[in-house]
Amino acid sequence: MIRTEALDRLPVRTAVPALRRALDDRGVAVLCAPPGTGKTTLVPLVLAGLTGRGPVRRVVVAEPRRIAARAAARRMAWLLGERPGERVGFTVRGERVVGRETVVEVVTTGVLLQRLQRDQELAGVDAVIIDECHERHLDADTVAAFLLDVREAIRPDLRLVAASATTDAEGWARLLGDAPVVEAEGVAYPVEVLWAPPVRPVKPPHGMRVDPALLTHVAATVRRALAEREGDVLCFLPGVGEIGRVAGQLAGVDAEVLQVHGRAPAAVQDAVLAGSSGTRRVVLATSVAESSLTVPGVRVVVDSGLAREPRTDHARGLSALSTVRASRAAGRQRAGRAGREAPGAVYRCWDQAEDGRLARFPAPEIKVADLAAFALQAACWGDPDASSLALLDPPPAGAIGAAREVLAAIGAVGADGRVTGRGVRMSRLGLHPRLARALLDGAAEVGARRAAEVVALLSEEPPREYGDDLAAALRAARRGQDGYAARWKQEVRRLSAQVDGAGSGEARSDDAVVGLVAALAFPERVARARGDGAFLMVSGTGAEPRDASRLRGAPWLAVAVADRPAHAVSARVRLAAVVDEGTALLAAGHLRVRGEEVRWVDGEVVARSVDRLGAVELAVRPLKQPDPELVRGALVEGLRREGLGLLRWNRETEQLRLRLAFLHRVRGAPWPDVSDGALLADPDAWLEPELSRARRRFDLGRIDAGQALRRLLPWASGEAGRLDELAPERIEVPSGSRIRVEYGGEQPVLAVKLQELFGLAETPRVAGVPVLVHLLSPAGRPAAVTADLASFWREGYKAVRAELRGRYPRHPWPEDPATVPATRFTSARLRRS
Repeated sequence: MIRTEALDRLPVRTAVPALRRALDDRGVAVLCAPPGTGKTTLVPLVLAGLTGRGPVRRVVVAEPRRIAARAAARRMAWLLGERPGERVGFTVRGERVVGRETVVEVVTTGVLLQRLQRDQELAGVDAVIIDECHERHLDADTVAAFLLDVREAIRPDLRLVAASATTDAEGWARLLGDAPVVEAEGVAYPVEVLWAPPVRPVKPPHGMRVDPALLTHVAATVRRALAEREGDVLCFLPGVGEIGRVAGQLAGVDAEVLQVHGRAPAAVQDAVLAGSSGTRRVVLATSVAESSLTVPGVRVVVDSGLAREPRTDHARGLSALSTVRASRAAGRQRAGRAGREAPGAVYRCWDQAEDGRLARFPAPEIKVADLAAFALQAACWGDPDASSLALLDPPPAGAIGAAREVLAAIGAVGADGRVTGRGVRMSRLGLHPRLARALLDGAAEVGARRAAEVVALLSEEPPREYGDDLAAALRAARRGQDGYAARWKQEVRRLSAQVDGAGSGEARSDDAVVGLVAALAFPERVARARGDGAFLMVSGTGAEPRDASRLRGAPWLAVAVADRPAHAVSARVRLAAVVDEGTALLAAGHLRVRGEEVRWVDGEVVARSVDRLGAVELAVRPLKQPDPELVRGALVEGLRREGLGLLRWNRETEQLRLRLAFLHRVRGAPWPDVSDGALLADPDAWLEPELSRARRRFDLGRIDAGQALRRLLPWASGEAGRLDELAPERIEVPSGSRIRVEYGGEQPVLAVKLQELFGLAETPRVAGVPVLVHLLSPAGRPAAVTADLASFWREGYKAVRAELRGRYPRHPWPEDPATVPATRFTSARLRRS
């Protein structure tokens, strides 16, 4: 029986008529509805025609997480008085609960992506709702782009709703073709904000690490909330490890402590979402509880202020989750959990002054994540560079370029970027392309079952208590009775059924199988020992297992999981397998290069014949007769690294360079740019033929930089002959002295004794630019600076004369400097002459 009373209480009902009109008129809409209004549960039922009159339509709801998909389906089924699998069902990876009568199906965005690749028309589906689109998960953004393509090309009748609690409504409306925005009013209860920062400073998060002092403070804040407030407590933490540590510190509290995260068993998730049976509860949760889910009984939220987001270091080939400060939008979402059913409170474990410095929204995943899976999806869709996809944010060029290199290396795309048959098969395995490659190629070597076991371990990182040795983790998963082991076994069955394994792994040990499959997944992370427990990965990044790890003694490793802490030189190995050199060469053979290398190393040209696996040198021997062009390239590399000081310079040469730089700045062409960047960008123009004759560092020091620079003068136009006229090395002053002009600053500088300029009314000019005159005392000390001599004689000279006359009485100091000749001498010397 339909629970009409519960449906009527959902506030989003008031927005349903406007949503229907928008979809009837335009076929697209943006629905903004605060948490707890029923947008995830009532709207799909209404659009499917299950809560009143109207035709029955098939509706697909896309959720970002498995836990949210299951919970939404169960809630809708409950509202209809049914069980999941009747008129409402759900499909997540490895689990499908639908029946012949199902018209509302809740799926994860990943499942919907797979379905779209197989059936672009979405035959039989009338409407798709993309829920929680504000979270900007990559799969959700991709699903939206594909669905817009489908509507434009083949299914203009397909209805599309972007739904969220807090979103960039204008941005989504533009993306959907100026779609109407429908807003629903919420019935949120007031939530009191209490700022509860740690008493002592804590270290900011970096990588996966969270300061234990902060976790201790969070646990203390939960105890405080239990003492000060009524109702259940929902505490937000960044990850499973932090949840476990805080749970340990809450031992003995007068409440049931529950842990909710994506890895939690379905029974635990169901128990949390079902509500309390009378015992007070503390629910420790990751960001999965920010949206989509209502946890009954919660009146208090304790927010650690941290979240986990994907980060990719494309240069080092490392991808991992990173602990970051949660955005203000996430903070609002979390606080709102306390006001779903009654007035509540949120304890924020940071200072109020910090709040304004937090990011407004979480970073879109497309901006920070590994894009290999996205690039494969785009290639399968027929848009290899994703240039035609309607996306709120375009993929960064560097990230998409790195992703396409990965796909080409594993055979998923061809040289033209278009998907291969192998790539299509990879895309349908529901795995990251790297893991898909490891499953397909590993099955051919060791059999489908054993390859699937390792890939299942790599697709969801094992718990820390399984250790950092992948082979040991495999054995622990096989015998394990925990939630992770159960999910792992289910995934092994799914993957084994999708591939054929001609290979046999019976003769290979677990260590050999695990190492091979891990190396196939991450060939650029194959690493060779370089002493003292340190390794060098093929990618060029250093790597170190933890001090007590048995991995430290291995000759080679296949690194599956690593992160690079802030300011660390090497990556930290969190999960790896021991391999031998043969396995390393088999998995990463496409990265093997043999050839001559002539490079600038430690200040000298080094010529070698090298056999290398990426950055790892397998064999090296000296090269006696290196290619002259390679030598020349190494010398240029040395100049770029260590600077032009490797050449022979003297004062005249340096002054020539400054004069040319001045003329380039004030006159432009044809006077050359002689900055370091310009000179090093085109060494042919001025360093030949000496550079091609050079063989080592010593030879560079013999090249006369002055002679080389003069090759850049504009000889062809005849302007070179005007160098001394336009930028003279010296200027003759009234005393007859020829004074050097310094060209290093914004203005040329003429440093000259004041008496040598008597009678000079106007400031000297160089290439039309007045020089900056540094007027010196008879002892050569600074007395005044002016760029306008006429003004100085009128206004400044009197004061300078008064000072210098007392200090240097033997020198002439006329009241009117225009009435006496300029001189370098004392008054007595002048009288004698």
